[in-house]
Amino acid sequence: MPKSASDSPTLAPGRKHDVQTPHEAQIVVAFDDNGAASALVGPYGQNLALIERRLGVVADSRGNHITIAGSRDGCDAARRVLEMLYEQAVRGQDIAQGDVEGAIRAVIAQGSLFEFDPKTAKSQFEEINLRKRPVRARTAAQDAYIRALKRHELVFGIGPAGTGKTWLAVAQACQLFERKEVDRIILSRPAVEAGERLGFLPGDMREKVDPYLRPIYDALYDLMDSRIVERGLQSGEIEIAPLAFMRGRTLTNAAIILDEAQNTTSMQMKMFLTRLGENSRMIITGDPSQVDLPNGQPSGLAEAAKLLDGVEGITQVKFTAQDVIRHELVARIVAAYEGAPKPSDTGKP
Repeated sequence: MPKSASDSPTLAPGRKHDVQTPHEAQIVVAFDDNGAASALVGPYGQNLALIERRLGVVADSRGNHITIAGSRDGCDAARRVLEMLYEQAVRGQDIAQGDVEGAIRAVIAQGSLFEFDPKTAKSQFEEINLRKRPVRARTAAQDAYIRALKRHELVFGIGPAGTGKTWLAVAQACQLFERKEVDRIILSRPAVEAGERLGFLPGDMREKVDPYLRPIYDALYDLMDSRIVERGLQSGEIEIAPLAFMRGRTLTNAAIILDEAQNTTSMQMKMFLTRLGENSRMIITGDPSQVDLPNGQPSGLAEAAKLLDGVEGITQVKFTAQDVIRHELVARIVAAYEGAPKPSDTGKP
């Protein structure tokens, strides 16, 4: 277990103190496992740097001791984040910057009113257990999304890029497949020409649309053993196909995912929704702000979300820029675009 000790607000050697608060403090957190302590600091101290930026503190690592200087609340929050990440590292789990961001958000959400136990802090969020590795929710919206995926037959995940909609959907599908709760995984996207022309791409139709489906391939190989993925693709237990290939089918005993659903037309969305067969789960994800349909063509995702809101057995989880888990700049970029005036708001004809 890590140990922390309060010191005077003396700065760690060689570090500039930029915290301007009326109640400054400095604490030292000591960890028993040197390897786990090194892992939580991250390559070139990048995890500590993220904690510094997000919590307004200054952190300095010396072996298995980390000194934190700043406001009392900031130091306490940073200590909690480090203790949570340390417990993860001790269990042998890798620590990515997304894990650091998730730990920071969990600590901020909990506040300082209650006793903090780093061993149970992560258990508040839902987890998808895969053979390759566990996939944990990192935000409250992701937690609600995983809970919805486990409890409902049809789930809409709606929100900006980088929030984990597709990643978690594929993870849930992989878990159902590994547990033999479904016989196959079916992953689909509409092959919408976002400025490109499919007819000028080389190869047959499948080779033409493969680039559009590449993000789904990436998620599969990240979450499952590559040999299992290859075998599943060859046997048809894992099927990746453009939306047009779904027409006329009834999909039973399957985990079905439609990604980039904002680029479906109303008729395409209705067609896809009615493919749901017995003992199947369907997950539909999309970002309403990135519609590539021709001007004047309404998005089938927006229409379906409105029409099916409140229907029994169907649930919707909406993400915002606050749920972006990619590079921290992505969240700022999404927020900037969300706050920018639309062309119709500029007053120009």
